[in-house]
Amino acid sequence: MDLHGKNAVITGASSGIGKVVALTLAKE
Repeated sequence: MDLHGKNAVITGASSGIGKVVALTLAKE
């Protein structure tokens, strides 16, 4: 999940909605 989380963070940085998704995934 470490690598998956990093990709989510990078995607979130580029997309506002992606950031919300990344934060949600990080909480889980």
